[in-house]
Amino acid sequence: MRFVIVGAGRVGLRTARVLREEGHEVTLIERAGDRADRAAEQGFTVVAGDGAREEVLVEAGIEDADAVGALTGDLNVNFAACMIADHYGCRTIMRIDEDYREEIYRKYADEVDEVIYPERLGAMGAKNALLGGTIRAIADIAQNLQVVELTITAEAPVRGYTISELQLPADATLLAFGKRDGELGIPSPDESLEEGDRLVVLADFAVLSDVRQILVGEPERRAAVEGGVR
Repeated sequence: MRFVIVGAGRVGLRTARVLREEGHEVTLIERAGDRADRAAEQGFTVVAGDGAREEVLVEAGIEDADAVGALTGDLNVNFAACMIADHYGCRTIMRIDEDYREEIYRKYADEVDEVIYPERLGAMGAKNALLGGTIRAIADIAQNLQVVELTITAEAPVRGYTISELQLPADATLLAFGKRDGELGIPSPDESLEEGDRLVVLADFAVLSDVRQILVGEPERRAAVEGGVR
């Protein structure tokens, strides 16, 4: 998937690293020269400029992006970037700091797909918001291993299979299973996989895309756009 992240500060840069480690394409927008240079030194494509300006977002590839994460410390910049990104059909994630009043949060939450508090969620929470609702990272176990929760969709190739018939890549292991709105537990071999069911999988980053295709089955861009509430 392709992402544009506005802001190469602590939150933006860490989120970009997590996404890149999973094989996603990331472009950063940063107007502060030292931060832009630091991101470029780490191998990221960086567009120098104001992420609240449409021409800067277009230069960063917003027309082909699946989602835009507005992760600066400036609420006005974040909101403007999200409104422009929404016009281009991107999923929009906006950072808001905890010192803002609750009514301000609720106002902005109605305008974007997801609002995040990086102080609470960190880079993993920002990444989950960018990816959308059918795959959710739970924990990074090692540099190349992650525990993820995936939700079976109507398009999933394994919908209607039983747990015993499920074949995941060699570097992926099923840890837990839960029916729609039910509790997660040890998977039973005879349990059937239906839309809305959830599976928790331990997987190597290299096979996460394959695991998603098997259990989710929907095109990644559609998943990213429909994962939030519009």
